[in-house]
Amino acid sequence: MNKAKVRAIGVALGLAVFVAVGMTLMIGAESGSEQAMKPGPIDANVIAPAEQLGRAYAMVAAHVKPCVVSVYSEKVIKFTEPEFSFPFGDDFFRQFFGNQFGTQQQPQLHQREFRGRQEGMGSGMILDKEGHILTNYHVVKDVDDIKVQLADKHTFEAEIVGTDPKTDVAVIKIKGHVPDELPTITLGDSDAMEVGDLVMAIGAPFGLQQTVTKGIISATGRSNVGIADYEDFLQTDAPINPGNSGGPLVNMRGEVIGMNTAIATGIGRFEGVGFSIPSNMIKTMLPKLLKGEKIVRGQLGVVIQEMTKDLAGQFGLSGVKGVLVSQVNKGSAADKAGIKVGDVIVRYDDHDVQDVRHLRDLVAATTPGTKVKIEISRGGKEETLTATIGTQASEIVAAAPSAQGADVVSKLGLSVETLTPEIAKQLGVDVDKGVAITDVGEGSLASLAGLQKGDVIVEADHQSVASADDLQQVLARAKDKDNVLLLVKRQSESLFVVMQMK
Repeated sequence: MNKAKVRAIGVALGLAVFVAVGMTLMIGAESGSEQAMKPGPIDANVIAPAEQLGRAYAMVAAHVKPCVVSVYSEKVIKFTEPEFSFPFGDDFFRQFFGNQFGTQQQPQLHQREFRGRQEGMGSGMILDKEGHILTNYHVVKDVDDIKVQLADKHTFEAEIVGTDPKTDVAVIKIKGHVPDELPTITLGDSDAMEVGDLVMAIGAPFGLQQTVTKGIISATGRSNVGIADYEDFLQTDAPINPGNSGGPLVNMRGEVIGMNTAIATGIGRFEGVGFSIPSNMIKTMLPKLLKGEKIVRGQLGVVIQEMTKDLAGQFGLSGVKGVLVSQVNKGSAADKAGIKVGDVIVRYDDHDVQDVRHLRDLVAATTPGTKVKIEISRGGKEETLTATIGTQASEIVAAAPSAQGADVVSKLGLSVETLTPEIAKQLGVDVDKGVAITDVGEGSLASLAGLQKGDVIVEADHQSVASADDLQQVLARAKDKDNVLLLVKRQSESLFVVMQMK
């Protein structure tokens, strides 16, 4: 065999070996890839806690869902519009046809009345076997017809029994025959809830009945949300959307600890901030609401404002605990108890006062005629007074928060004049002595303090001022101070303002 043939045979054998090895490697690679794509076994011990939590959610949902109803409301709306009118008016018509119709009065356009139905939807929860249902006031406000659909799809007409617009709470009742053995909710202790506790929300968001969502308590005691007059909301990130209003927020024992009421969004979608009325607030009102009685709230008769570091310094206090009394209404429970302007209320009926909202809610929840102990700080000394709470005719009002501030004299940015009966009447203030602010310079110390045109200064640096000269003299003596305290009357309210002097 010559050398050429030997080389050819060698090359052929080499290629065969290369292809065989390559195919073996490819088969091995494919085999390894198939093994890599195969799911590995799930360790039951690892997922056991998750499964247990899932079963807990399912159990709570199954326990509460039968008690949750969908609330449908309808309202008849009326509107009118003319049957016909010239699109450009009579003048345009006359340009083409002249005054051939003379000066006779043109036919009157008749107004046609139309009626339509405005529909709404929310949620509710069954309170008792008699068919009483708890929901939000705004769900049934000013409606003509109410229907409720139970979890088993049966629908019934309902009627309003009791409402409290100030907290956005309402009780409705199934009309006529009430189904036997209605499932009912259990109201839990909302005060026991802490930030981070697991909760579930149930309702009909966007009309999707019996929807369950979960989350945690994000915050407690939320106020100044702008939803109701009295606010002490539980905040949650459990998804709440339009249609959830009136539905329950429940803890992991299946107890209702809140009624879902609102979401913090400008476009009507869930963004992780929902608000629920705490169950303990609802409990205090239920006995009267179930009887259709009006909710009567207690009144102390004061105007109060938040304590700040600057205000605390002016009153010789070491901290900002409690709320500052800026006005005491004559003849009120506070007046009879001996509470004075400048007192700091630090404790009410065994409760440490946290802020304006907290005291307002404590007083409102007190039955009129009840005697309560009120601990105040006056001149750095603490005293305990006894007040007999009155009946609320108007709300306890929180004075506007004071800003870092100024006072009077032109260099501070103020123009003033001595208060007269005519000026007092014009400004709507009920004081007969003081100094009226007629102008506040833009960007001045007075404006930075929050003083406004129309305010009446009745005290400066803890001294009464009856005229513009009095004010000038008091401020002249205080010119070397860092700040002074002013007591200002703003229409029907009083408030303290700390004003920087330099």
